[in-house]
Amino acid sequence: MPASPPRSRRRRTPASTGVGLPRWLLLPAGVAVLFLALPLVGMLTRVAWADLPALVWSQSSRAALALSLRTSLVATLLCLVLGVPLAMLLARAQFRGQSLVRALALLPLVLPPVVAGIALLQAFGRRGLLGQTLEVAGLQVAFSTTAVVLAQTFVAMPFLVISLEGALRTVGQRYDEVAATLGAGPTTVLRRVTLPLLAPALASGLVLSFARALGEFGATITFAGSLQGVTRTLPLEVYLQRETDPDAAVALSLVLVVVSVLVIAVSRRARSPW
Repeated sequence: MPASPPRSRRRRTPASTGVGLPRWLLLPAGVAVLFLALPLVGMLTRVAWADLPALVWSQSSRAALALSLRTSLVATLLCLVLGVPLAMLLARAQFRGQSLVRALALLPLVLPPVVAGIALLQAFGRRGLLGQTLEVAGLQVAFSTTAVVLAQTFVAMPFLVISLEGALRTVGQRYDEVAATLGAGPTTVLRRVTLPLLAPALASGLVLSFARALGEFGATITFAGSLQGVTRTLPLEVYLQRETDPDAAVALSLVLVVVSVLVIAVSRRARSPW
């Protein structure tokens, strides 16, 4: 058996290999990084750090933050209940009108938030398609906390659908087919095989949906209004504070930035658990 070469002569395997990038790409990439970083740096330089706790912990700010967290969690739960079946239908089924359904599922991504709010108002408002029926039943959706949840769910669900549909297509159906040949029913296959395989993508999609719901502004103010303690979420509070107390607006914006950074970190961790 030949002796192993000396340690100094062993060739080290690179951690990653690939084609080298042209050096001229560094210039536009650096400009892009600078363009993205400058607004954050500008915000950090304007924060009144000495007054930050008082600005963030005011009564109106606490009420807006608590409402945002509650409604965003409920909206994320609705995205889970409705988005998972929709993603599986788009990824695993073949039916007429599938392209139209996919377009509807992705439409909130490209729809201006204000337009989304107007559309929700025409559907669930007092004079909307379902609003009159709900009004007869004694339910008023528009300009209520329920409206906040619906607006957040509408704009956040595509993030979960995209994550899961892509993961389902990547995983394929071979494990499901093996489980089916062993006698497992469709529900058992879904519960014991499909969902565990999708756990990282599902976690990432839920985190992104929560972040989108937490930062929703346009659809919320159009469909739900801005009633303190009822529909005034943290983004709406930032917008209102900008007119009366710019320091408070910057401080609350910093809170949203911190939450967004945490969401990105959690999402990356969910995608790559190891």
